[in-house]
Amino acid sequence: MAFGASGGRGGFGGGRGGGRGGGGGRGAPRGRGGPPGRGGFGGGRGGGRGGVAKRGAPGGRGAGRGGPRGGRGGGRGGARGGANVILKPHRHPGIFIAEGKESLLVTKNLVPGEAVYGEKRISIDGGVEGTKVEYRVWNPFRSKLAAGVLNGVDNIGIAPGKKVLYLGAASGTSVSHVADIVGPEGTVYAVEFSLRSGRDLISMAKKRTNVIPIVEDARTPQRYRMLLSTVDVIFADVAQPDQARIISLNAEYFLKNGGFVVISIKASCIDSTVPAEAVFAREVETLRQSKIKPLEQVTLEPYERDHAMVTGVYQRHS
Repeated sequence: MAFGASGGRGGFGGGRGGGRGGGGGRGAPRGRGGPPGRGGFGGGRGGGRGGVAKRGAPGGRGAGRGGPRGGRGGGRGGARGGANVILKPHRHPGIFIAEGKESLLVTKNLVPGEAVYGEKRISIDGGVEGTKVEYRVWNPFRSKLAAGVLNGVDNIGIAPGKKVLYLGAASGTSVSHVADIVGPEGTVYAVEFSLRSGRDLISMAKKRTNVIPIVEDARTPQRYRMLLSTVDVIFADVAQPDQARIISLNAEYFLKNGGFVVISIKASCIDSTVPAEAVFAREVETLRQSKIKPLEQVTLEPYERDHAMVTGVYQRHS
């Protein structure tokens, strides 16, 4: 059973059923909000070649699938842990499930004692008497990547030791969890267009030293090419009409052959005049033409309205 499916663990139920529909683009000038889609690419569950396999949680009001009640689940300071909480590894390396009175998606805090955006922190026995290990609750209502994980995406490509180019970093909420996942041996190159958000990103990176903040426009990767080495993964949340082109351009500069691509697509930021499914299909075709082989598509409902997450592999020499 896919994580996030009915009866699964680690969801954030109760909150705002449709997620957030508005908001601007990240990593490039801002956009607007639009309708949802769901499904997957060929060979996947329930889909034939090139077909659609419906995945993820349904839209509308109510709880996310398979999770405890709790809405946004932010909160300040630490949460109770110790013997009352059992930590289990998620199938995605570097991500964990903390099971107690409720099941929560968490990442191991790279900087123990420090929260980034007021998220809950859980201290769990470290296996040696008197030692504790701190984990940070990863809220899918605040992170599209967490929403994709909870809705059962098969592979995000992000794991301990990986080098990640994050386009649309904003103030670093999701970036901080990616930094936790890749750990001290990995690196996150975080690109954000907004000067205001960029200041918060830089402040966060002062303590998470595996994050390299880059306050630039993701549409012009040549302006920051001297700051990056080749990366293993590109994660993109830029919500721009030419998002697929932006990703392709950055892939040409920085992504290794066979590298992984994860994209959050907001339908109406690309075209609000056609159904969301048509927008998603068109973006997928654009990716194919850009040497990116699509692998999977999942909806981000109920955490984010009008969004889908698409994954793919970069085939530089195809």
